[in-house]
Amino acid sequence: MSEEHPIQDLMTTALDSIKDMVDVDTIIGDPIETPDKTTIILPVSKVGFGFASGGSEFDNSSGSSDSDSSSQSLPFGGGAGGGVSITPIAFLIVRPGDIQMVHMNDQTHLMEKLLELAPMAADYIKSFIQNQGGHQNSHQSKDQQGPPPSAPEQS
Repeated sequence: MSEEHPIQDLMTTALDSIKDMVDVDTIIGDPIETPDKTTIILPVSKVGFGFASGGSEFDNSSGSSDSDSSSQSLPFGGGAGGGVSITPIAFLIVRPGDIQMVHMNDQTHLMEKLLELAPMAADYIKSFIQNQGGHQNSHQSKDQQGPPPSAPEQS
């Protein structure tokens, strides 16, 4: 029959408390529905947590050797602590036919912004190439007409 060490009680209590605070509903919050019932807003959070525990045992023997001293428990001192950080980072907005992510800090999501701008950039490049093609054709037709007349030389 093994007896639990007191540090295990400290760790179990602290971890159970953290487990109660951090769950799926903490990361993706409860949905918020607009009064017109057409939009649902879901808060998205970043969760960080830390945990520490420690303890020590003190030998209180007075130098006498008892045969049953090993069965006595030694005095124990210990402590445990934990912390949770919950930071809102975005809101997921769900509308009929549209889902949008609105970030709290625009600088941290550069790749997502680039992906959102990709179709517009592709259209811009396509129209630019088409316009350049039209300009090249007009330059080629001018080249076929011959070089422009040269200016008279001044002496």
